[in-house]
Amino acid sequence: MLDKVKSDPFDIAKQNLIEPYGLTEINLFDLHNKLEVKGVDFADIYLQSIISESWNLEEGIVKGGAFSIDQGFGVRTVSGDRTSFAFSDTISQKTLEEGVKNTLAISRTSTEKRKSVYLDGKKNRPKFVQDNSLYDFGNPVDAMSSQDKVELLQKIETLAKKKDPRISQVMASISGSFSIVVIVTERGLITDLRPLVRLSVTAVAEKKTRKEFGVSGGGGRFAMNNFSVSTLETYVDEATRQALINLDSRPAPAGLMSVVLGPGWPGILLHEAVGHGLEGDFNRKKSSVFSGRIGERVAAPGVTVVDNGTLSNRRGSLNVDDEGNPTQNNILIEDGILRGYMQDRLNSRLMKTNVTGNGRRESFAHLPMPRMTNTYMLPGKHEPGEVLESLEKGIYAVNFGGGQVDITNGKFVFSASEAYWVEKGQIKYPVKGATLIGNGPDALTKIKMVGSDLKLDSGVGTCGKEGQRVPVGVGQPTILIEGLTIGGTAE
Repeated sequence: MLDKVKSDPFDIAKQNLIEPYGLTEINLFDLHNKLEVKGVDFADIYLQSIISESWNLEEGIVKGGAFSIDQGFGVRTVSGDRTSFAFSDTISQKTLEEGVKNTLAISRTSTEKRKSVYLDGKKNRPKFVQDNSLYDFGNPVDAMSSQDKVELLQKIETLAKKKDPRISQVMASISGSFSIVVIVTERGLITDLRPLVRLSVTAVAEKKTRKEFGVSGGGGRFAMNNFSVSTLETYVDEATRQALINLDSRPAPAGLMSVVLGPGWPGILLHEAVGHGLEGDFNRKKSSVFSGRIGERVAAPGVTVVDNGTLSNRRGSLNVDDEGNPTQNNILIEDGILRGYMQDRLNSRLMKTNVTGNGRRESFAHLPMPRMTNTYMLPGKHEPGEVLESLEKGIYAVNFGGGQVDITNGKFVFSASEAYWVEKGQIKYPVKGATLIGNGPDALTKIKMVGSDLKLDSGVGTCGKEGQRVPVGVGQPTILIEGLTIGGTAE
């Protein structure tokens, strides 16, 4: 794990993102005060520096790698439902002043100033970040030398090829980033120091003319040296297991049938088919099937879904969102009843509800919007074995690959990367080419059993929305859904 950084995160941010560019806290306060004019409901300045590094190994050789430093700022004003925004990858007093000027020009609001909201000093530094951080404030990439990173990837290949002679090829990658964020709002100067790492393993298995693959890995907001030997072995075991199982898979049957979804990563179906439909902007614009349904039953009894950005070291977790609001554990669906949406500042204000800490952006060059953090279904009362045994005839889906969803109607299509045909509660054989087709809100009402084995994914999720990608977490227990359409190729 990273060593705890003893310095104040505000000081680290100042030393790396403010002072090197000839700026001071007072400069930033003054710039924000210029945005405080009549007609502007709220405004913010977002400064960011991102250091990223990645290594890719194939056939025992590092065949790709990258190191980058990206930095810049974004200036935003919001008036009603109108947003004005300017950004630059050059940080200086001059470019910030130009950004403020251009943003106000775009907004076409009054130039009459409102009373300044700032005082000098630490009173303008909210304390919730550094006093109660969800992750350590250090650069995760610096925890290992370059040689150690290469040796780690080589060890993965060695472990995988020892598993079975049918493993013909192994690919492995490790990546990390360290983001320093400074957010200037009417509440003061808010900082966050965000580590993020990810390790991926792909194993290819061959038998005669057939070739199949398996994928595993994990990550989170911790250092690269957090990947112990036992963790590597777990990832290798999973990737090789999937590849070897798929060698013996048969074409999946097609038709309307019951489906059991395994715990953990299958929660990606919940994320895509339901989670996006619960984001505030879609509901304000009434483009979601969940619009205007607060307090209504939208899922079967026993189904509770939360979005929780407060889990320590998790990939989707944040001390504060990208608007400077603390993340929360938000109950979205409680025992089947819709309780709330995920909100940023703009949509919560227009919908006259509370901010939920879900305002996220890919970088300084993007606008924030309501986004998920760690979204998962809470456990139920059934043992996972009991759930599987209840499946008379159908598909047991353990892992998923790609998928698509239309949030306006909730329709989804997902491909299972590991699935099994089940009869009378017994796994008969692995299947390939199983595609789950359905409607998110409809599928929620068809959940008949919820297992007690809640599992979160291993830390590999990335969510896309309107061209922006952010790290997220998913999860669920084992669940039984009746009446899903399965697309397959079996004759």
